[in-house]
Amino acid sequence: MQGMLSHNDQMNNRKQLTVLFTLLVVYALSAFATYAFYADELAAAAGMSLPDLGLSNAVLGLANAGIVLVLYGLLGLAGYRFARVLALPGIYKQGGDWRGWFITPLALGLACGALLVIGDLLFAPYNGLGRMLHPGFPVSILVSISAGIGEEIAFRGFVFGLWGLLLSWLFKRFNGRAAALWIANLAAALVFGASHFLTVLGLTGAASLAELSPVLMVEILLLNGVIGLVAGHRYMKDGLVAAVGVHFWTDTVFHVAWGLAG
Repeated sequence: MQGMLSHNDQMNNRKQLTVLFTLLVVYALSAFATYAFYADELAAAAGMSLPDLGLSNAVLGLANAGIVLVLYGLLGLAGYRFARVLALPGIYKQGGDWRGWFITPLALGLACGALLVIGDLLFAPYNGLGRMLHPGFPVSILVSISAGIGEEIAFRGFVFGLWGLLLSWLFKRFNGRAAALWIANLAAALVFGASHFLTVLGLTGAASLAELSPVLMVEILLLNGVIGLVAGHRYMKDGLVAAVGVHFWTDTVFHVAWGLAG
């Protein structure tokens, strides 16, 4: 029986890592296409200029694809290891079905995207920036794919997992696993929200956070933090694939559909 369980566990690990590798390949292809064909559009949308490295856009795309496979591959493997220690689903929930990795993330992503649109309209008159800028189509699709996969590997898989391990160890004597996971989810969501300040600095041309409107900072942290919490909840329930789904569909509504509407 132990040998059978060990074999089943090995098979599950292979399947989980195969799905992780597939996500990384999709992300790498998206990164390649973005930099190879739309580098100037991406830089304009981010309010920044790309440094002149003397490389063609195709070579720049290949370099970014390679960075994605190595850096996010390491983060993904670490996150998967954290998930196994924490008894979380990992890349996907074993024994789950398509509702957990597609239907529920789709519904939540559409709702979160609508929340971002409403928040964009409500904050625009007061944040000193107006409505958020979006990459042009089809760059917006590529950015949604890249952010959906890359940021979930980084913030849900790695940051969430690292905080989860530390807090589970601290709360072990109090049997506080659930509390540890939810605090880790909140911490990862806050870091995820704060990471968007860099993009805002580029959009506004501000040299530091001190130059940004407090209303704008609250908007960025609050709205992205909520998305992070929702994605983190699905990560705990159905794994990384579900979190990626929430993030991708949110960005599709906000950056693609809302961007085209605006």
